[in-house]
Amino acid sequence: MRFHFISGLPRSGSTMLSALLRQNPRFHAGVTSPLASLLGSLLDQVSVGSEWGPQVDVDRRRALLLGLFHSYYAQVRNEVIFDTNRSWTAKLPVLLDLFPSAKVIACVRNVAWIMDSIERLYQANPYENTRLYSNDAERSSVYSRLEALAQRNRMVGLAYSALKEAYYGANGRSMLVVEYDLLSQRPAEVVPLIYKFLGEESYAHDYDKLVFDTPAYDEGLGLKGLHKVRGKVSFERRETILPPDLFDQYSRLSFWRDTQFGRTNVLMVKADAKAEGNVLAASGNASARGIGG
Repeated sequence: MRFHFISGLPRSGSTMLSALLRQNPRFHAGVTSPLASLLGSLLDQVSVGSEWGPQVDVDRRRALLLGLFHSYYAQVRNEVIFDTNRSWTAKLPVLLDLFPSAKVIACVRNVAWIMDSIERLYQANPYENTRLYSNDAERSSVYSRLEALAQRNRMVGLAYSALKEAYYGANGRSMLVVEYDLLSQRPAEVVPLIYKFLGEESYAHDYDKLVFDTPAYDEGLGLKGLHKVRGKVSFERRETILPPDLFDQYSRLSFWRDTQFGRTNVLMVKADAKAEGNVLAASGNASARGIGG
């Protein structure tokens, strides 16, 4: 059993990527798992300040965490496991110590469109007070809703901060950032690059037949359709429903597009003055030294 991880920003293609990867019979991929939370809880029980800390040394802690992963996936028979959680990017040191050959695929998207996507789901469920917001004050308007989501311990802000930590951190080369726009528009070019980065054998995917839906999980959050994937990989062009000032505010946060200081491999859409559309662009780190090496 070999482990890789899917992380990054919400509403940025991680479910679509999982739906694609699970077409490969060697792979297992699914919706967000509780493993990141279980890992944190276990470490709390054996770290400094706990009565059990002195009895559980580092080697035993490592063995416990490895056992946690293998126990959780004990019934899975696939060779390669992709575990999904937006907080994995904040836990790279422990992940890479447990699984030195593991890679992280971080799905990203212009944050303004992430907010737009969540707001659309909220407005599509007008008879449900989703668990994304704590009280009526947070739910009161689109301004308060987006402000709540952007806090560093909430759905978007937590994932964004964790991603930024990993992008500029010492373990950034173990991560591949993939923009949603690129994956949804040119999957046949992007997916082989993901396989190359992972060091996995190639597979002939069907980009016109995706199957993925988790109605019970989504309804538990009060956001019906949160993880439902359309049958075909495609890019939907639309106008935003956000006020212009909010859209402008959040559209400025795509730090991964400035690859000068990051150590991370990046696959993104890049405008080309000589091209009619968009071209596949990789950062300097996503060259032969990065994706290929």
